[in-house]
Amino acid sequence: MVPGKKYTPDDILLILRHRFWLVLIPFAIISAGTAAWARRLPNLYRSEATIVVQPPRVAESFVRSAVNSRIEDRLPAIQQQIMSRTRLERIITDLNLYVDERRLGIMEDVVERMRRAITVTIVKGDAFQVGFVGQDPRTVMRVAERLSSLFMEESSRDREILVTGTDSFLESQLEEAKRRLIETEQKREQYRRQYAGELPTQIETNLQGVQSRQLQIQAILEAVDRDQERRLLAERQLAELESAAAAEPAALEAAGSIDSGTTAQRLSAARAQQAQMLLTLKPEHADVKRISATVAELEKRLETEALEAPVSGSGSGLSPSAQLREKRIADLRAQIEQSERQTARNLEDVAQLRKQAGEYQRRAESGPTRETEMVELNRDYNTLQGIYTSLLGKKEESNIAANLERRQIGEQFKLIDGARLPERPFSPNRTRYNMMGMGVGIAFGLALVALLEYRKVSLHTDDEVSEVLGLPVLAVVPLMLSDPERRRRTKFRLVMHTCLSGIVLVCGAVLAYTFLR
Repeated sequence: MVPGKKYTPDDILLILRHRFWLVLIPFAIISAGTAAWARRLPNLYRSEATIVVQPPRVAESFVRSAVNSRIEDRLPAIQQQIMSRTRLERIITDLNLYVDERRLGIMEDVVERMRRAITVTIVKGDAFQVGFVGQDPRTVMRVAERLSSLFMEESSRDREILVTGTDSFLESQLEEAKRRLIETEQKREQYRRQYAGELPTQIETNLQGVQSRQLQIQAILEAVDRDQERRLLAERQLAELESAAAAEPAALEAAGSIDSGTTAQRLSAARAQQAQMLLTLKPEHADVKRISATVAELEKRLETEALEAPVSGSGSGLSPSAQLREKRIADLRAQIEQSERQTARNLEDVAQLRKQAGEYQRRAESGPTRETEMVELNRDYNTLQGIYTSLLGKKEESNIAANLERRQIGEQFKLIDGARLPERPFSPNRTRYNMMGMGVGIAFGLALVALLEYRKVSLHTDDEVSEVLGLPVLAVVPLMLSDPERRRRTKFRLVMHTCLSGIVLVCGAVLAYTFLR
């Protein structure tokens, strides 16, 4: 390309006029070659069957379907199963497809080729189309019919398997939930038996038991205090009576000593001597023990004599006041013994009540701990009970859904437009290929012209000299050809026009044959 030269539309038209044959020849050759290549391509036919998803014939509000996924989600899985090698090999064998390919190649390649020939397209709504592409129209229709029937059969089989599997799964889960629920119930029952009396619901009862035992203990202690007061009073009276008996001069003078006199006198003297010793000696002293033994012996003897003596008699030899005093002393001693026994029994009752109150208190204090444990047991039990109830409801729904599938009243695939015999091939689109070849030919010719123009470095007109070099043109020497040169140039142009015309005529004939065919 000449540096600094600018091309105008007139320049471009002039270049195309001079070099139009460089555009026409590639156009004619490439167009003719493309047409011939498109003509040799085999015709491909396609047959399609339209399948729609028929909704269940029972209202969804009454019976829930076991399959709630959309057709867009379920169709790929079904398609994978149908387009497996086993299924496609059976179709190829049954319909005798790809005879030459099976004879010359391996089955894996044949199956892969058939996979590429199968089309599954989702259309508006819950419908989809199953198509097959091949070279024989009738074979294409038969394969499309076979594929559509396989889709419907596989859908029914998959739904039945899904429903059956769901039912079996729910059955096993329900049995497991029932077993765990029974185990939890047994744990709760065992826990209630093990901690009977310590349960949270028995805290109020235990507190009432503690309060009741405390009230009983308080009442018994008050009774013990009263018994102690009565015993102290009786001991004080007994001590006074014994002191009076010991201090009585007449009795002492009459008695003389414990070795002479009546039994009553000897007993009085012994008691007086015992009381006198106790004022200075301890009960463990030998003399005190000896006099105590004498008193006990004389008391027994006196009782024996009293039993043997007449009722009206006064064989005791004591004065009436002494007899009354002795009787009062005996009564006081019996009262003291009775009070001691009653106090001992009351103290035993107090110990027993305190033990019971402690047990009730322990149970009441164990209540929060048992409550926490019971909350955990009840939480597990309530959770398992909820799971069991939910699974039971789902199991019933699964049984109903299974019955729907078995009776063929659930969701199904329905063929609404069967496969038809294709009347014309859908591929190859020879018109498009020819148009593309023409376009490529023109583009190649224009590119060739542009390349030649880019490589040109000569100047042909005085205007180019002035424009490129910026120098004035003083004179122009015209091209002068001799006669032989003119004849050669004329002959060359004639040959070129003849060849070009021939090429154009041949390409036109090829294109006309292709389009008209």
